[in-house]
Amino acid sequence: MGRRSERLCRQGDVAGDGDVIQVVSRAFDVLRCFEGHDVRLGNLEISNRCGLPRSTVSRLTHTLTRMGQLVYLPRDQKYRIGPSAVAMSTSMTRGLQLRNLIRSRLQEVSEQIPGTVGFLIPDRFHLVYLEVARAAHALGLHSTTGSRIAISRSAAGRAYLASLEENVAAALLSEIQRDAPADAALLSERIESDRAMLRERGYVVSCGLFSPHINGIAVPIWSPQYQTYVMATIGVLGAMYDEQRVHDEIAPVLLKLAGSIEPLVQNADGGLVAVRPSGNNKKTIRPEGMNELEAGARRAGPARELRAADGRHRQGQAPA
Repeated sequence: MGRRSERLCRQGDVAGDGDVIQVVSRAFDVLRCFEGHDVRLGNLEISNRCGLPRSTVSRLTHTLTRMGQLVYLPRDQKYRIGPSAVAMSTSMTRGLQLRNLIRSRLQEVSEQIPGTVGFLIPDRFHLVYLEVARAAHALGLHSTTGSRIAISRSAAGRAYLASLEENVAAALLSEIQRDAPADAALLSERIESDRAMLRERGYVVSCGLFSPHINGIAVPIWSPQYQTYVMATIGVLGAMYDEQRVHDEIAPVLLKLAGSIEPLVQNADGGLVAVRPSGNNKKTIRPEGMNELEAGARRAGPARELRAADGRHRQGQAPA
């Protein structure tokens, strides 16, 4: 859902209005309202979702329509995502070469666990599923690629918040507080325990938060490419896996999955990951001179203490 962009969360700081071109920020807020390709919204609905004046929304939708980012439907008097937005997102998605490799690892895990296995990236107050794999017999779990979940309502969101530097997390909580006070209060109550779990176990568990019937677990992975954390997560039915079984049976599988994904994410910016154009065979391309031991040396570990330079944790230490 769209959100009004008055201040943007940055590494270690919150940008004031003078740092942001508001018309650009608000245009993206409008586009965020269209969570699915088939979503159709009028200016009033967009205004309600964004918290922007209807006159402002009208000017933005007119401009975005002229640019091809939106399409106006005269019969419905509503808008939907336009061809330029679809083309842009498709070209960007195709450029993420590591996705096929990540998808295959998620699929392997989904064949072992009757649940939903996901890889997510943050988008302000939400996380977005970049890749999803699901067991054929998984019931009650409906997330798909492109699905958005609120940070405040998921194990992945809680793990993401717990992995951030304290002042960055506080800034994000402040933003959520202005938009959803109840969600901010819920996160604030649990953030210290989530940090402790992340520090001690390397993951965060959340039971019944996203849905009363679903228990989730998530591991943050630092992405040099995006300068933030991406998330590996597994959601299972609470009736099949209570909290203790999640710790005992799901956590080891997820940690192993995160360990296999982390080198792909770490190496993505350096061009070390390549996917064959066809077929199911995938391979990692290493620079000349790099042996198997060096290529596989990076593994997922416990929470890292944050460094001011890049917002990450150092291994094995608690956040300040």
